[in-house]
Amino acid sequence: MAEAKIDDLDRRILDLLGRNARLSNRAIASHLGLVEGTVRSRIKRMQTANLLRFTAITDDRQQGRPNLAFIRIKTESAMARTVGQQITTMDEVLSVLMFLGRFNIVAVSLFEKLESVDEFVNKQICVLPGVLRVESEIVIKSINFNERMAKLNPQF
Repeated sequence: MAEAKIDDLDRRILDLLGRNARLSNRAIASHLGLVEGTVRSRIKRMQTANLLRFTAITDDRQQGRPNLAFIRIKTESAMARTVGQQITTMDEVLSVLMFLGRFNIVAVSLFEKLESVDEFVNKQICVLPGVLRVESEIVIKSINFNERMAKLNPQF
């Protein structure tokens, strides 16, 4: 199967949907000077190829968990994927990212109270087999938050 590709027109459609996912195909077509069927077929193709997915993005920060933390985790190399998969199941965790560098994993997490970060790290992360070192960073101010990055498919 050939790899799906995104061209300039697809990017323009995605840009409009990224700003307002509720735009109709007709509105997108009108904005781009296209016919509605072209927009509909391109959106369908991108969805079929898993290049586009529509989802509701909720802001947990407004629902009682306002403290955003980045938890950096160094694991034994052979255990990185296993530890990452285990962390994805934890309620506090929004995203788990694999890295090359000093730390193998970064878990982006939200907490109700700052004290909860320490408890979470010590009782849930540090006890996982293969975890060698953990460092936490708590966000004190968000200068620019792009909620479009919130929902990425896991690649584990």
